[in-house]
Amino acid sequence: MAHTFRKQERLCSQRLIDRLYADGHRFVAFPYSVQWCLADGDAPCQVVIVAPKRRFRHAVDRNRVKRLTRECWRLRKETLYGSLADMDVRIALSLVYIHHDILAYEQLGRKMDKLIETLQSDIRKHLPPCEDSTTP
Repeated sequence: MAHTFRKQERLCSQRLIDRLYADGHRFVAFPYSVQWCLADGDAPCQVVIVAPKRRFRHAVDRNRVKRLTRECWRLRKETLYGSLADMDVRIALSLVYIHHDILAYEQLGRKMDKLIETLQSDIRKHLPPCEDSTTP
């Protein structure tokens, strides 16, 4: 899989974002607050990355956090995409940076690995059990 972050992987639909925050499942994987819900779309996962103005007053800081997060996500999303394909689901995902300081890229990479593992287990936990049509 190419290490890209294409347009169809970005969450842009306001209707889907509203549904994500209204009905989504939430957990904290420090330094991120993660919210996800099942969705339809072309990509296995559509992502919106948020750096709140309340935490980072200067736009340059918000942009840096989002740039670092996008890069970490772009390089590590393959494992999530593989498990989503196995489960045959598509999700919408929100990553909100909640730490007050900007962490180094290496730290964010380790945190992103843990976030993806936690997200995979959370999705498995909340998926309805699949019905097998071969058993009577």
